[in-house]
Amino acid sequence: MAIWNQLRQSAQGMQTQLVAKKNDLKSGAFRDASMAMCALVAAADGSVDPAERQRVAGLIATNEVLNNFPADDLQRRFNEYLNKLMADFAFGKVSVLQEIGKTKKKPAEARAVIQIGIIIGGADGTFDKTEQAVVREACFAVGLSPEEFDL
Repeated sequence: MAIWNQLRQSAQGMQTQLVAKKNDLKSGAFRDASMAMCALVAAADGSVDPAERQRVAGLIATNEVLNNFPADDLQRRFNEYLNKLMADFAFGKVSVLQEIGKTKKKPAEARAVIQIGIIIGGADGTFDKTEQAVVREACFAVGLSPEEFDL
């Protein structure tokens, strides 16, 4: 239970950081990279169950930072990235990581995208090894050290 509490506190701290930067996170690159990250984490284990889709829908609906964008647009983009990953995970992952990498020139956006990945990964109470691995790959795509996020 201590690990779950630690993960929850870390996710809450990241959410607080995101909200503090809400006004800086309004670009199309951030929007697209955020949804690409959500799809990547949701599909990390090779399948996406309805509960994972529901967690992402919940994040889209309730996350203050993502409220900068229309929810239906975010949902559509998430589904597009998810479809790429489910059609061919290896090829889709390359495309999705390229989308995430577009935030590399803006470190605040890059960090926010990684934080969203961690929040989504931990939303079910566990941030498993496959989810951690794809978030770690996303860190490299945006030029950030995984150690900065304890990955």
